[in-house]
Amino acid sequence: MKPSFPASHDAAGPGAAASAPASATAPAPAPAAGWPLLALGFRPFYLLAGAYAALAVPLWVAVHGGALPALGALAGSVWHAHEMIFGYAFAVIAGFLFTAVRNWTNRPTPSGGALALVCALWLAARVCVLTPWIELAAAFDLLFAVAVAIGIARPMIASANRRNYFFIGLVALLGLAGATLLIGAGRGSSALAPLASTLGLDLVGLIIAIIAGRVVPMFTNNAVLGAGATRVEALERSALGVLIALFAVDALATLLPAVPSALVTGVLALLAAGVHALRLARWRPLRTRALPILWILHVSYAWLVIHLALRGAAAVDLFPANLATHALTIGAIGGMTLGMMTRTARGHSGRPLLAGRAELAAYLLIQLAALVRVFLPLVLPGAYGTSLTLSALFWSSAFALFTVRFWPILSRPRVDGRPG
Repeated sequence: MKPSFPASHDAAGPGAAASAPASATAPAPAPAAGWPLLALGFRPFYLLAGAYAALAVPLWVAVHGGALPALGALAGSVWHAHEMIFGYAFAVIAGFLFTAVRNWTNRPTPSGGALALVCALWLAARVCVLTPWIELAAAFDLLFAVAVAIGIARPMIASANRRNYFFIGLVALLGLAGATLLIGAGRGSSALAPLASTLGLDLVGLIIAIIAGRVVPMFTNNAVLGAGATRVEALERSALGVLIALFAVDALATLLPAVPSALVTGVLALLAAGVHALRLARWRPLRTRALPILWILHVSYAWLVIHLALRGAAAVDLFPANLATHALTIGAIGGMTLGMMTRTARGHSGRPLLAGRAELAAYLLIQLAALVRVFLPLVLPGAYGTSLTLSALFWSSAFALFTVRFWPILSRPRVDGRPG
């Protein structure tokens, strides 16, 4: 599976151009009848993701600290890993893709009852993972991934949007990894569950890198006069190619135990850190400092660079591996998803692309969550418990702010009267 990399205007956002020739002549999707919350995918999934992120992390900290018993049949750390990757992050990805694909193809993605059914599959997986019925949770995870894949595949195929077909494969792989993690953990596999967790993180990191490359330079140039954010095709392909190589090495590590995968991973991760740092530099991040709704994307992408550097260092035991993991999950995934949710929710509800006080506070809180979780244990090794508690508090507060602030935006019709 080799993704193609269209020009940066091929993005999910107000006024984004369609990426297939056939879509230019297709009729515009009709407004969805019924409840505005089910008019377009970003609406319910952003709210579900925000609320779940705000609740799930404090719940995990309570289990980790012994204030609550283990959640269902899974160890607390396994539940936490699964739900942050395949619960929270996958929900944001689903909402984004349902919205983006509608823009790219000018054809409808699930709305109304069909969208409610996809949401119900996601919710069923979240409930079942708290029970002894791990296989049922895995089945709902897979069904959710299949529903998302079909929801984006139909309009892509109808409009011959071939350059985005690889997203169908990425969604399917993400669903398979989530189900594998649950089945491996439920059967007590010592290797299967960690492998699936690593592959899931690789996939989400790759999706973030692909989407960021499409939208961040464009958003920067559109918002900052003379910003000069650029994309170099060779650099773009190298940046994504090295992430795909990391995924491949991680996938083969269990099948080929004789291969020194830690060393190969470390070299690849350090190479990737350099390539992605250069990629980010060409997007001119310092020129966005006056626009929070824009700098949050740049700063969050910088956390991907930090993650890759720490992962390379962890391969030779310079730093604990979990610091690299949380640089990705909190800093890159948490920050980038929060930034994209606020931006696309505003744009697709007909509102100005400006961050208010609540959004700014959420952006700062998610950055504090990442800084405390990643760097405080390095400075004060004995402060692990403090870093965990503070980071969870900052994370939960950021997403609680998002959920409360955006509930009226996401649950009401567009202010300009347009569909979506």
